[in-house]
Amino acid sequence: MTDTTVPPEPAPTSEPAPTSEPAPTSQPAHETESAHETESGPTAGPAPSAPAGPDPHDNRRQVLYWRLLARLFDPEEQAALESASLAVVEDIGLPSALLDPGASVDSVVQRHPELADEFDGLMAPRPEPDGARDRAAEVRRAALASKLLLNVFSTGSGTVSAGQLARWQSDAGRLERALGSPPGGLRGARAAGAALDGGGLGPELGAIEADLVQRMHLREVLADPALAARLTPSMSLIEQLLRDKGNLSGVALANAKALIRRYVDEVAQVLRTQVEKATAGELDRSVPPKRVFRNLDLDRTIWKNLTNWSPEEERLYVDRLYYRHTVRRTTPQRLVVVVDQSGSMVDSMVNCTILASIFAGLPKVDVHLIAYDTRAIDLTPWVHDPFDVLLRTNLGGGNDGPVAMAMARPKIAEPRNTVMVWISDFYEFDRSQPLFEGIEEVHRSGVRFIPVGSVTSSGRQEVNPWFRERFKALGTPVISGHIDKLVHELKTFLT
Repeated sequence: MTDTTVPPEPAPTSEPAPTSEPAPTSQPAHETESAHETESGPTAGPAPSAPAGPDPHDNRRQVLYWRLLARLFDPEEQAALESASLAVVEDIGLPSALLDPGASVDSVVQRHPELADEFDGLMAPRPEPDGARDRAAEVRRAALASKLLLNVFSTGSGTVSAGQLARWQSDAGRLERALGSPPGGLRGARAAGAALDGGGLGPELGAIEADLVQRMHLREVLADPALAARLTPSMSLIEQLLRDKGNLSGVALANAKALIRRYVDEVAQVLRTQVEKATAGELDRSVPPKRVFRNLDLDRTIWKNLTNWSPEEERLYVDRLYYRHTVRRTTPQRLVVVVDQSGSMVDSMVNCTILASIFAGLPKVDVHLIAYDTRAIDLTPWVHDPFDVLLRTNLGGGNDGPVAMAMARPKIAEPRNTVMVWISDFYEFDRSQPLFEGIEEVHRSGVRFIPVGSVTSSGRQEVNPWFRERFKALGTPVISGHIDKLVHELKTFLT
């Protein structure tokens, strides 16, 4: 676009312009001054400047954002906005591929590698030095941000191919990185425990991804190894696979299991790190370290005795040994995890199954896992393998909490040495009162009861208000749905 600027008018001078004819001598002095002021302006100061025109950078940003809105809400191309946006993009030195709705961000970056760093952290707050605004940089960021937003939020309609889903997942990952979160950190549990939630954007991205998965002919894709290899595991995809696993066989079932296994391994790697940090225990410095060889701090012993080195003999004389403090021991604990596997709790089922398997791998922790809808199933024999657990679940159906409680209560051998984690939205219909009475009795026996609304990466949760108020009165409020909070709560139990 070409900038149009208006040249400023010259400021009037404080003296009148020279004239070829002298002023009439018969005119009074005060009339002469009045006429002079009328023609040339007041002599006390300069004339006011003309109002400034619109900022060209603001105009460019408006063009880009109007095009974004038009593309999002109207499938018809607006020729004027397209041509104006092309002129803006070319004028600021960006490739015209940014305006191609069919080009993924990865393809643009492959052709223009210099843009990779600009996309990362693009939408994270960036304080300007000295409060100054770089309006040219703002226009550039607007063009890049428009590309990201259009690719992620304009998904069209109709059948979705494996390639289209893969491109969307890649673009969504770019958007998450632009917001300062790792890819997958806002949508699902691949980056479980991510601190950012994108201002509530995570659930919306998850809903878009779920819609794309539903629009894909998943069984046909899974039956083709080449197409299945293009799929990236995500919570939405895993949910669909778990729901449809009974209808799969042969190559399609093998590919589905491979995707579930990949997803489980990715989540487990993240959660295992969090659990290890939370349950490492603190050094007990209240007593001296035990002087046994396995506690000997060899590096510190050598360092502290270096002054005793004898160059002539080439020998180090040690006059003091140093030992490490041992980590405070944990006592044997029993963890009973009860998970609602109804349709609204799929992400919690996946996360808690993996989390239970990690805790089951810790020393001196006895983990029991129960899943329920209208029936309850004891998954404890397979708790060490979350992949096997997930294949044994049947997602969907209603809720019958008292059935799950009847299965869980016999597992409480020592109430004061037991914690029960109950993950559900607690919408029990006509079974609410019996379930709460069972929970109240377990709590009063000495069991530490932890109700959890959901266990998701975004922390989004919905809990029956009737239960929420009663849990609060019982002294066991529903904890936040973020998985970090559950790990923190269990830390105090295990250490």
